[in-house]
Amino acid sequence: MTLKPVSTAIANLSSNIRLIASDVDGTLTAGGKFTPKLIAAIESLTQAGIEVILITGRSAGWVQALNNYLPVSGAIAENGGLFYGSTNDTPELLVSIPNITEHRQQLAEVFNRLKSQFPHLKESTDNPFRLTDWTFDVGGLTQSQLQTLAEICHEKNWGFTYSTVQCHIKPQTQDKATGLLKVLSQYFPQLSTENIITVGDSPNDESLFNPEKFPHSVGVANILHYSEYLNYKPAYVTSTEEVNGFCELAELLTKNTPQNPSLFEKPGC
Repeated sequence: MTLKPVSTAIANLSSNIRLIASDVDGTLTAGGKFTPKLIAAIESLTQAGIEVILITGRSAGWVQALNNYLPVSGAIAENGGLFYGSTNDTPELLVSIPNITEHRQQLAEVFNRLKSQFPHLKESTDNPFRLTDWTFDVGGLTQSQLQTLAEICHEKNWGFTYSTVQCHIKPQTQDKATGLLKVLSQYFPQLSTENIITVGDSPNDESLFNPEKFPHSVGVANILHYSEYLNYKPAYVTSTEEVNGFCELAELLTKNTPQNPSLFEKPGC
């Protein structure tokens, strides 16, 4: 997959960018962990007037904590399932689920159906903290098996996606792009998609790379491992992987962006 280096585009983009919507695992992490470099990069972006929101497949419970502890302007959990604003610990559902208890029961039934064919599937450790989707570990699954799992879910009228860490059973209309667009319209109405960069690293982020929805998308370099599995590819790619790629993007943006007032301040301690 040949993608344009992000460094070639920054000069034209940086003066217009006011928000970054970024995946977490494999994009903001190094070996699964946050680093001091990440915090410094987010702070430098904020000082330059560029807000950061998280958009991850991680559970509602985990994302509530991330939203509270990281210097971000909000966080979307469960691949577009719900949103935590910067000043609100109560999640806002981004998908229509009339009864959460019944919904969870239906998801469990689909997972049990998958396990009947793939007995080695293991429920993810964060699954008990979820509201809108159901997850199991992706480790050890081949591309052929992932395709079969997706087909079974689709036959049962459920959606399916996967990231570097998890597989997700979800409502068919639930994805990161749909959730992000809802959040942007409600919480950032002053911005257009021309003011936003979406960032990711895996097939789970593919909807964020759709150029009809988000013209400015960036893959950190590890996205190249999934070249043959993506229908939508990021417009640009960093030269380094994981959080180093995000920091590369942040440095390019802050070097070329004048200092601007923050759009969305978080309250003090």
